[in-house]
Amino acid sequence: MIPEPVSRIAETASGGEPSLQEALPPPLAPEEVHLWYASLNQPPAQVEAFARILSPDEQARANRFFFERDRRRFIVGRGVLRTLLGHYVRIPPANLSLGRGPHGKPLLETPADGKRLCFNLAHSHEAALYAIAWNREVGVDLEHLRPISRVREIVDRFFTPRERETFLQLPPEQQLEGFFNGWTRKEAYLKACGVGLAGSLDTVEVSLAPGQPATLSVPHATDDLPEPWSIRALTPADGYVAALVVRGQAWRLVCLTWQPPPYNAISNPS
Repeated sequence: MIPEPVSRIAETASGGEPSLQEALPPPLAPEEVHLWYASLNQPPAQVEAFARILSPDEQARANRFFFERDRRRFIVGRGVLRTLLGHYVRIPPANLSLGRGPHGKPLLETPADGKRLCFNLAHSHEAALYAIAWNREVGVDLEHLRPISRVREIVDRFFTPRERETFLQLPPEQQLEGFFNGWTRKEAYLKACGVGLAGSLDTVEVSLAPGQPATLSVPHATDDLPEPWSIRALTPADGYVAALVVRGQAWRLVCLTWQPPPYNAISNPS
């Protein structure tokens, strides 16, 4: 049984400007998974500060966005990621080397004292989630609830027969949330495995019904690692659904909210 998550807010209780110590993420224990929520809607000064710590490749990707809104969200999303990872491994965010696995899963190439800092990120609309753990694979997915055209066709194509039956049995007013529950849980698993959309969504079976516990089953798994996967359903903010998949069972979830501290403090760990 996974304990209930511990919630912490990385900001001052008074709402004022954080001190250096208050701006730093808490220590990450070996048995913990830190899940960070961040708003991608940040003031221009923060966006500019984040843009300065991106790699040349990231800056080029940001500049390819047609809409300024999308460029801003990308910069903030990558900037928060670099800021958080930089503190866990105690390396300035701009100096981190971020790569990708064979199927595109982001990974940290910068050494971390013999340990492996695993992470995954997801973003939708104005929100982002970051899952971070030591030596433990994680996957997270996030969706902003919104109308989806041809949702029945998507369910027929990507969901298992049992999931399709569950979806059709849901009341019409619950079907949209049920669809996003299924989609995020499947995506989180495939991202944790490191395959993303290169994997097949119908190879994993999940629960869909709103208000019910999240479940995960992989009927034809070829994964020979000894620890099974575990899953948590998340509601990071109103109008969003999300899912977190983690390797193993003996872990504790710590939920945190990122807030912009003084940028000089967070970009130069001592």
